[in-house]
Amino acid sequence: MAVNKSIKYLLFFFNLLFWLSGCIILGVSIYLKVSKDGNSITNEYLPGIDLLIAVGVIIMLLGFLGCCGAIKENRCLLILFFASLLLIFILLLAAGILGAVGENKVKEWVRERLQKLTPLSNQPENIRKDLEKLQEELKCCGLVNGASDWAVPPDSCRCVGPDPLCGPAGLYNTPCSTQIIRLMEKNMEVVIGIAFAIAILLIAGMVFSMILYCQITKQGGATTAA
Repeated sequence: MAVNKSIKYLLFFFNLLFWLSGCIILGVSIYLKVSKDGNSITNEYLPGIDLLIAVGVIIMLLGFLGCCGAIKENRCLLILFFASLLLIFILLLAAGILGAVGENKVKEWVRERLQKLTPLSNQPENIRKDLEKLQEELKCCGLVNGASDWAVPPDSCRCVGPDPLCGPAGLYNTPCSTQIIRLMEKNMEVVIGIAFAIAILLIAGMVFSMILYCQITKQGGATTAA
């Protein structure tokens, strides 16, 4: 039985796209990490950028592994590729379940990470400047406890009514940790959509790799018997 060339090259181009997407994710993540416009508060105390870098590297490695396995018709590479996709699929599923069940724990973890920066007035100048930018953008003051996180609230904490976020003292009454968590919640639908798309790609990759693996195995058995 000959190996189906359509399946072979479909798997190859699938993994090529997989590899290219990993390159794009890695490139964008590194740019955001080293960008001068990046905010040290969100970069260092939230795991988003580092997680994206790790995801980009893993996708690149898997895409390369799948391309080699498909074009060389190597059963070892294909079974390793299949096992890796299956592991990632299980981890993705587990992360989704834990994220849904432990949503409050995630919020508390974010607050604990940001709490380490208080008191804010004792932080280096670059941290204070980044936090003031964050306060202006999100219309918040302080990180966890509000204006009391500062010895003297800076101008970025001050607001002019009418504004529902503006307190009676002319300061934003919402801590930045609360605003950050709200942004995370708003973006959750996008994250779920991306995770769902990745899950479909993983399933497709597993199906194609296993079909090709079985065809190569049958071809090897037929050749031996002959």
